Order: sequence, then structure tokens, then C-alpha cells
Amino acid sequence: MRFYVLLATIFLFACAPLKSTVQRKRIIKPAAITRQAKGQAETEDTLPQEFVLSDEDFSSDVDDLEEKALGPEVEHEPATEQVQLTPEEEKVLQTKTEIQFDLDVYETKEMQLYFKYFTHEYREKFALWLKRGQEFLPFIKEVFTSEGLPQDLIFLPFTESGFNAWAYSRAGAAGLWQFMPSTGRKYGLKVDWWIDERRDPYLSTYAAARYLKKLYNDFGDWYLALAAYNAGEGKIAWALRRSGCDNFFDLAKKRRYLKRETKHYVPKFLAILKIVQNLKKLGFEPIDWNKRPDIEKLKIKGGTDLLALAGAIDINWKTFRKLNPAFRRQVSPPDKECFVYIPKEKLELARAYLDNPQSRPFAGYKRYKIRRGDSWWYISRRFGVPIGVLKKVNNKTSNLLRPGSWIMIPARGTDVAVYPDRVRALARKRANYIVQRGDTLWDISRRFGVSIMTIVRANGLVSARRLRPGQKLYIPDASYKQTQLARQQAKTVYARLVEYRVRRGDTLWDIARKFAVRTSDLLKWNGLPRRGIIRPGDRLKIYVP
Repeated sequence: MRFYVLLATIFLFACAPLKSTVQRKRIIKPAAITRQAKGQAETEDTLPQEFVLSDEDFSSDVDDLEEKALGPEVEHEPATEQVQLTPEEEKVLQTKTEIQFDLDVYETKEMQLYFKYFTHEYREKFALWLKRGQEFLPFIKEVFTSEGLPQDLIFLPFTESGFNAWAYSRAGAAGLWQFMPSTGRKYGLKVDWWIDERRDPYLSTYAAARYLKKLYNDFGDWYLALAAYNAGEGKIAWALRRSGCDNFFDLAKKRRYLKRETKHYVPKFLAILKIVQNLKKLGFEPIDWNKRPDIEKLKIKGGTDLLALAGAIDINWKTFRKLNPAFRRQVSPPDKECFVYIPKEKLELARAYLDNPQSRPFAGYKRYKIRRGDSWWYISRRFGVPIGVLKKVNNKTSNLLRPGSWIMIPARGTDVAVYPDRVRALARKRANYIVQRGDTLWDISRRFGVSIMTIVRANGLVSARRLRPGQKLYIPDASYKQTQLARQQAKTVYARLVEYRVRRGDTLWDIARKFAVRTSDLLKWNGLPRRGIIRPGDRLKIYVP
């Protein structure tokens, strides 16, 4: 007996290191550069991976080749080995230009490393950022000039998001200016289930201008203000007080007080300024200040059907969504007026639609018939819409539902409604079967090995009983279950992937609320059991609508 106990003990000790190694391999990612939360202290001492997500949910008719190829925008730390610069690049690095910038380009080792990084290893991505920034820079310059801010600061989105309005950080910061939800709300940006105004490049620019002015008033120095924009004003004030320093560069030399991300943040921005000052000499295309999009801002009422509005002005949903990245649903928030951005030539069409009481509503909603046994909780779980939102949309206060009645369910921003007439037209083009006399859908489904529901949905049929001889049908080669799986996978592709690092005190419920998703989805995306446990340092996949 003792022999078997001893043998079991040896076996357990031998297996323990293997188990621990497997667990670490599951949760630890290479090249981690975690995005520090603005207005909050960091929780780890790793180098910053600035933005982990870029949205590609744009239609082919509005995107050029570079935009289609956009992937997750992940920055790594510049290599420490010396990159060989050309004589022209050395000259640019050592000299000033005739352009007057407000911030002195303070030479540091880190600034030189980032200069080499953006002009060599990351050159193509930097060129893409320049091209993308042309759409927003004229507006940002106008706002910052009116606020009396240094002109240099208009280039700060290079450092924050690469001028990507859809960018999300691992910590939950979003938009061109990478506001955290709490900081965004503090400066007037609405962040909820319906809308995320941090992704509005125009509203967030006004908020960023106010925040930067506040930081400069706090510290009286732009380098410290920039560090506070990254780390939070409380963190920088604490570091200055404890270290006895009075400027950023002396503070950055201290090992104890700033995380490496913040130490590198200012030199990186200064390197970007150096490059922007010398685009032509460095072989980059100069910024075209006339690329500002010709769009107009239009006020809409609460609960406006955005999908129907897009159809009324003859632009597809993906184009509309690119112009209006703040909206997370196909319907505007029901409790507040909002603005939408419309191509100038479509403005009159949009006004005519909004003023016409006969315009077709509810394209951005799903209509659902209450069945026996349904409850608000069940419908909420099925469609991924909070109970409070369902009740507000349908003007209900009671928990009672009557079988046979209908309710409206707001569609997600990534759900593109497909109307039966469009489906039928597409099915006729792809038709691969002609209905014979005596055919039923059950016969056809058995013959081709697909479900009746698959045939109905693929052909936009109103009724499964109404078939006529000679009618053309399109028979998909996938089962209904496979079709449903493909639909779910498509939704996942259209959503934007965020990799979130769990922090001390986080719960799955807290994280779900932060990103406006369901706790059950978090469990499913990450393969966690129903009562799954998360620990600080774990990384979770989140698909943000």
C-alpha cells in the first residue's frame, strides 16, 4: 500500500510543472505592449502596444486598396540596434527647418530610436497614417487654432491611434484620441449601448482640445501635459511630488516613478514631429490639406432609423457607418437628439426623408412575434439586447407579454438587413433548380440534403407552401445548421476584436458592461465554463459591436 502511495506522489510532482507551463502558455502573449488607461494608473511594467484593433467593416466601393488591407495596428518597441541612416536622414535629424513649431524637439536616445523606426521598419504604416490623417487634420487644426493650442498637437493622433477612428486599446480606450469611457464622459462624450462618441472624430476632437488645455493649466508645461494625457494627471502629479523633479525629462530618468510606456510616449511624439517637419526630405508624400471630406452635419430625433435613412439617401449601410462610426446600432439612441454626417450632395434627400411622415421606418429594427413561454429575459438573451432597451424601444413598463403580439428589436450596427425582394432577385440570378409539377419544399430539401428553412431563407419565400411549376430556386449546398454557423461567423468578422487584459478587481460582469456585450458571449468567445474564473493578467477576446 505504501508503495502505491509513494508512486502516486511521485507522479503528481512530476506532472505539476507541466500543468503550470501549459497554463502560462495559454495566457501569456509575446511582445506585450499594453495600452495604459488615460486618467488611471497602469497595472504592469511592460512596453506599450498602442492599438490592437482597426475596423475593416467598410464596403468595397468606398475603400481603396490600402484600407482593405488594414489589419490590427500593433506597435512594437523600436529595436535597440543602430539602424543605418542615409546622409539626408542624418541631416534631418540634426537640423531644424524653417517651419515654426511650438514645441522644441528635445533630442533623446529614445526619440532617435523612434525616428529610425518610423522612417525604416514602420515606414509603410506611417505613410498610411499620413494618408488617413489628411481626412481629419484640417478640422483638427481649425479646432486647436480656435482653442489657442499649439499647432504641434494636431499630430497627436499619430501617437494615439494612427488616425483610426475605430481603434480600441487593450484597456478599453477608443477613437482617434483614445479616450477611456470615464474620461470621455467627463468631457461630454456619450458612451453606452447605443452610441460611443469617442469614435466620433469631430466630437472627440473638441473633447481632446478641452482635456489638453486642462492638463497644461495643471502643469504649466507641455511635456508634462503630454505625459499626463498618457498616464493620467494624478499619476504625473504624484510622480513630481515624490521625485522632487520639475520637468518631464528629469522625471523620465528616474526608474521608480513612470512606467516605460509613459517614458517613451513623449519621445515618440517628438520623433513624429521631426518626421512631419521634413516629409519631403525623408521621401514621404506631403500632407494634402485640401482632402477634408465634403460632408454636412444633420440633427436627427431620438430613435431615428439609421438604416432606412441610409437607404433613403441612396448610400449603403457600410458607407453610412464609415461616415458615422459613433453609432453602435442601426437606430439612434431613443432618448436624445443626435447628429449624423451626410455627404453634402445628399443633404436635401436626407432632410426630405426626415420631414416626410410617410417615409418607411423600422428598417433598422427586427419585428418579433411573441410566442407562448417568451419572457423579456429570454428575448434579451436571444437577440443580445438589454431588457431595459427592449422596454424603452417598445414603450413598455410591464413584465407581461401577450402571445401573438409583436415587438420591435433594434438591430446591431453589424447586422445588415436584407429585404425579401432583394433576396428573391439574387436567388433568381443564382437559380440552380426549376420547380416541377408536384414538387414540395420537403421533397426538394430531401433530394438536395438541405433543410426547408435554408431553402426558404435563400429564396426569400414568404410561405413554404406556395410553389408553382417553372419557378426558379437557388439551392445552397449547406445545411441550415451550417448556414447559421456561417451567419454567426460573419457577425464575428464584422465586429471589432479587442484583446483585454484582466485587471485586479475585474469581474466578467464589469468587463461585459464596459464593452456593451453579454457575459454569456464573453464565456463563449473565451471557452470559459458558466462559472468561469478570471485572474489578473488573463487575456480575454472581446468582439465589440
